[in-house]
Amino acid sequence: MIIVIDGTTSSGKGTLAKRLAKHYGLPHLDTGLLYRAVAKAAMNAGVDLRDEAACAALAADIDLADFDERDLRTAGVGTGASVVAALGGVRRALFALQRKFAHRKGGAVLDGRDIGTVIAPDADVKLWVDADVEERARRRFLELSGMGESVTQHAVLMQLKERDARDSQRQDAPMKPADDAVWIDTTRMNPDECMAKAIEVVEAKRKR
Repeated sequence: MIIVIDGTTSSGKGTLAKRLAKHYGLPHLDTGLLYRAVAKAAMNAGVDLRDEAACAALAADIDLADFDERDLRTAGVGTGASVVAALGGVRRALFALQRKFAHRKGGAVLDGRDIGTVIAPDADVKLWVDADVEERARRRFLELSGMGESVTQHAVLMQLKERDARDSQRQDAPMKPADDAVWIDTTRMNPDECMAKAIEVVEAKRKR
């Protein structure tokens, strides 16, 4: 069973993906971390984040085990990830890795922005998770503050709006829901309510 969860930053898709993977005993891949790792590797090497060839070369050899996930979750790396994710060469370099993970024996859970449309359009279950941008900014602000970053909620809001625009307007694999994805609006949902809704969708698909 392949379950894919696409959606916007700080909508709750990552938390949901981890919980669904645990619930169904499936491996999980946060594909956004791959792009964050490429951005972090480029930053560490002094590579221009808009240098497609150089960033694609880094992506071809990327290994998440080489990075501390906490370092990949910072606001700066997140912004950089959105920049490198718009590079077609980077996306092509990471395509096979993501597709192989999705189609492993027994299935998997993946979350990202183009999984249901590009990486695994044949997935058994496709979810699109979103929330009002103001609520997402509040959540992200609390997350970053908890990590010790000095940010304002307004600055986070502006960053999210900019990232939404860049991710949805990029030429290669723009962020958008698959035509057959089930939408979950988490604006007024807590994680347990979101999980219950997702399980309801998955079980309905399994019975068909």
